Amino acid sequence: MATQVLVPKNRVIRKEKKEVDPAEGFTIKAGMNNIKVKGPPSANAFKERPAKPTAFRKFYERGDFPIQLEHDTKGNKIAWKVEIEKLDFHHYLPLFFEGLCEDTHPYEFFARQGVHDMLEHGSHKVLPVIPQLIIPIKTALNTRKMVSVCTSLKVLQHLVVSANCIGEALVPYYRQILPILNIFKNRNLNKGDGIDYSQQRRENVGDLIQETLEAFETHGGPDAFINIKYMIPTYESCVNN
Repeated sequence: MATQVLVPKNRVIRKEKKEVDPAEGFTIKAGMNNIKVKGPPSANAFKERPAKPTAFRKFYERGDFPIQLEHDTKGNKIAWKVEIEKLDFHHYLPLFFEGLCEDTHPYEFFARQGVHDMLEHGSHKVLPVIPQLIIPIKTALNTRKMVSVCTSLKVLQHLVVSANCIGEALVPYYRQILPILNIFKNRNLNKGDGIDYSQQRRENVGDLIQETLEAFETHGGPDAFINIKYMIPTYESCVNN
């Protein structure tokens, strides 16, 4: 005889509810009762973007740059085989600016130090080359890599003060340069009572952006502030205040 399973009369057998997958927003399913709706996807505004191989790396590996590494008691520096003032800035300066995307040694060192050397010793040749520098600057900032962003900001600060009228010449290009600065402007590391050593090394991106914007306004002429304010509404003038 088959055994019978006796179930108490007051016991209720509940069926397990199947979990329903969340619905996409703004669909018919999303308007139904007891339906979970997926949240919006992450914009990944701070996500690092991979950089494409640069022409700077290709030229360096081919030995086309008149530079070599020199070890000094103060550290490494570039030994130029040609006087910097005699270089063709229309050819070399955009290439070195393109190398700001690099984050590996020795490419990162040669690109960064080469740009600073050329801005320091050939400042009178920089102004005509400004239009060729905008795309490399924008590309380096768009990688969103902290090393490349911080290096680019320091270079921009040096570029603005390297010669007269350069700050004003950059004003028409704020729409290419400033959007990334607007994203990272408030990205400061809060350690509370701890010590933030990145401030000593000038690697705090929020502070660097503030310094860069103030340099733009100070050296950009009368139209600088209104153009900065248009792209970065939270910026407050360091001159008018």
